[in-house]
Amino acid sequence: MTTNTIHRATRFAAVYALLRASADVADHWVQTDHQAATKTQRDGVPGQSGAAGRRACAAHVASYTAVQAAALLSANRALALGLRPSRIAVALILSATSHFAADRRELLRRLARATRGGRFVDLADGGLNGAYLMDQAWHHGFEACAAFVASG
Repeated sequence: MTTNTIHRATRFAAVYALLRASADVADHWVQTDHQAATKTQRDGVPGQSGAAGRRACAAHVASYTAVQAAALLSANRALALGLRPSRIAVALILSATSHFAADRRELLRRLARATRGGRFVDLADGGLNGAYLMDQAWHHGFEACAAFVASG
């Protein structure tokens, strides 16, 4: 293994950890109650399928992306990761757009039903929430892709 490969792998691991940790902070501490309650697209629920839901989701994604950007930029400087600003930007765009799509929920619900054929996405008892777990799995996957992009 070359030194460059080791550095890239180290950068990837650092960037993924930063994206994941900052995503949890943004989702669970920075997001407002209003954003959390309004951002989700659901058929038949007033205000959530239309402009109000899209605005709430966009506001959440903006703060989410700002937290991830702050984490990446500060760590890039403090740890001398050598991340290129253009790659950071593309990674943040990927994270933001995939986050918006997931948090509106309807895309994930349709994908889950089409690929899994079951009702796990609707599970909401026994201490589990299928939609939330599938949302988090989606975010983890896209954050890994974003980390790959950013780490160059």
